[in-house]
Amino acid sequence: MSVKVIGLMELTDQGAFEQYRSQVSQTVELYRGSIQARGTITELFWNELDCAPFSTFVELHFPSPEDAHAWAHSPEYQALVAIRNKAMKLTLFGVAI
Repeated sequence: MSVKVIGLMELTDQGAFEQYRSQVSQTVELYRGSIQARGTITELFWNELDCAPFSTFVELHFPSPEDAHAWAHSPEYQALVAIRNKAMKLTLFGVAI
């Protein structure tokens, strides 16, 4: 079973975001993942869960839940967390497909 990892983001520092974005794909690839889509939210139709605001998203693909988990907790990705925290507020979750 493969996994999509979805990130909902509200950018807070464009410079830090560009630094993060230039490095994160390499960490994803180390764990057999790929970035499938990135984009800007054009319209929020419903927010019945009262999620925090977000303006952009990313969709990653991993061949297995184990690969996704290994990436999210890897030393390579964890090294980017300080930059990520400066760049954005993030909700990140996995979806089995």
